[in-house]
Amino acid sequence: QVQLLESGGGLVQAGGSLRLSCVASGRTFSSGGMGWFRQAPGKEREFAAAILWNGGITRYADSVKGRFTISRDNAKNSAYLQMNNLKPEDTAVYYCAARFRTFTTTQAMRVTETYDYWGQGTQVTVSS
Repeated sequence: QVQLLESGGGLVQAGGSLRLSCVASGRTFSSGGMGWFRQAPGKEREFAAAILWNGGITRYADSVKGRFTISRDNAKNSAYLQMNNLKPEDTAVYYCAARFRTFTTTQAMRVTETYDYWGQGTQVTVSS
């Protein structure tokens, strides 16, 4: 049984930083990757960032590029999202997602339906 456990969310003032963590258990990555998505109240879930397990290729949404950095630790089966210069519009529930198969294209890293497993989410609130 694959489980993804997120941590690191919280309340921060605008301009501050948070680091989200996601640990996968029940299966070890050999291909595929992890993504971070977010969902604000009343809005659809949207892509934030993703990373391939092999090679570390990353992709970012334009809204977070230059402020967020995704990384992974193969030995710990974990991925991280460092979020700097946070803005009130970053307020959302952040979900990590995992795919243990090769992505068909790097564009697929941005697509919700591409991922097979999801965490429960962690709340990030940015006050102005």
